[in-house]
Amino acid sequence: MLSGKTVVVTGAGHGVGEAVAIELGRYGANVAVNDLGTNPEGDGSDPEPAETTAEAVREAGGNAITHFGDASSMEEAEELITRTYEEFERVDGIANFAGIVRNDRIADLSRDDWNAVIDVHLGSHFAQLRALVRHAEKHDLDSERSFLGTSSGAAVGGYGQLAYSTAKAGVLGFVRSASDELRDSGIRVNALVPGAESRQNSYFPASDSEDRSIPGPEHIGPTVGFLMSDEAEGVNGLTIRASGEMIGLVSDPQATRLAFREDGWTPDTIAERFHTTFGEYESLDRKRYPLE
Repeated sequence: MLSGKTVVVTGAGHGVGEAVAIELGRYGANVAVNDLGTNPEGDGSDPEPAETTAEAVREAGGNAITHFGDASSMEEAEELITRTYEEFERVDGIANFAGIVRNDRIADLSRDDWNAVIDVHLGSHFAQLRALVRHAEKHDLDSERSFLGTSSGAAVGGYGQLAYSTAKAGVLGFVRSASDELRDSGIRVNALVPGAESRQNSYFPASDSEDRSIPGPEHIGPTVGFLMSDEAEGVNGLTIRASGEMIGLVSDPQATRLAFREDGWTPDTIAERFHTTFGEYESLDRKRYPLE
């Protein structure tokens, strides 16, 4: 399905990114494997994870190069695209799985940790998409290009996950806006909400994961393979859920209950109507993983 295609996979040294890169190689793709080799909190660096993934891509039947760098860096994103193009003479898509997690209570969360999480998640999406758009403006291609962002069930919020949840919710707005702007450019933009085991899972509260069977990351590859292929032409602006044997679409936010008052509202009239009109609502006890 992907023979002759070239896909950049960021955050490909571990977990879902690694599994996706290998699966794309199995489908015949050329894969640029990007990873900085940090721990899940974003500390340290090691070229070995990217090199190991690249070798696995080759063993699966694909071609691979490695890029040891920061996916959120504007300069390194440009370098990654340039190197990929020089090696394979085309860039068909980017699947961005770069991410870190630094969870803490709001009162204890530092500005540095907040900035780091937001920058790696949202910053990498911006840097990678911008590099792809700039590349596409210089190099024509015989088919559409594909950019795939990564969100999470944490986008709906979770205790101690303020920065991570904010970043993952931001990815959804990023994809909606970018897909609209680029709809006539030959670049389709979608979001993936993967449900899979990863190194980051251990950083979330035990109550979130107990009694839940989490599928392996190898189940995510087929969805990404489809989205990077010509079979996904015209698929744009969607949020796609993939977990185990299930795939589905996640709806955009929308108003689910509406109330009208001909003379307008005051705080008192809202108070009179709010609970009866909207009935039972979950403000603090919302289902933790409603996307699963």
